[in-house]
Amino acid sequence: MTKTSLLLCLLLCLLLAALPVAAQAPLPAPLDEATGAAPAMTPAQQAQRWQRLSPAQRRDMRNRYAAWRALSEEDRASIRRALAQTEAQPAERQRLLRTQFATMDRLYRHGWRLGPAVGAHYAQLQPQFGYVPAAQRDVLVALLRSLDAEQLSQLAVLSQRTPPQERDALRNELLAQAPAARAAWLKRQLGR
Repeated sequence: MTKTSLLLCLLLCLLLAALPVAAQAPLPAPLDEATGAAPAMTPAQQAQRWQRLSPAQRRDMRNRYAAWRALSEEDRASIRRALAQTEAQPAERQRLLRTQFATMDRLYRHGWRLGPAVGAHYAQLQPQFGYVPAAQRDVLVALLRSLDAEQLSQLAVLSQRTPPQERDALRNELLAQAPAARAAWLKRQLGR
């Protein structure tokens, strides 16, 4: 299993933990370290646990849930498979992976919320797409999700090569490309 797929698994773990919470359902119980099973909690105990979360923690849980819902079913299935692979790892390895994920820069961790394909390239895409005008965000996320792995790799290289003062112009030019023309545009931009 590659480091990328293991990190993907960890993202899923973090996203799945937030699903019932963000939907205003009872909060899932923490797993018992010894048995790996969730202790029984009444709905009232789960509601109390939710109430103990800070507003920032609640917001984060809701954001995770929104990110999960925005993924395609194909991405969700990929993440579920990665989760199964992670759960098959020894407990110590799982803890190590969770620690590695937790120590990643927050911006890169959040990049994984865009799905497995974009998340795998997000560290390189972040300079170009990490901070965009709110009006462009949804359109750009959809555009990024529509690119294949090769196009994401090309865009990552282009993102790394683009000076900060030219990023807005490049992003606007990319958005102006018809979907069928993006692959050729990327190749031209890279001089291929």
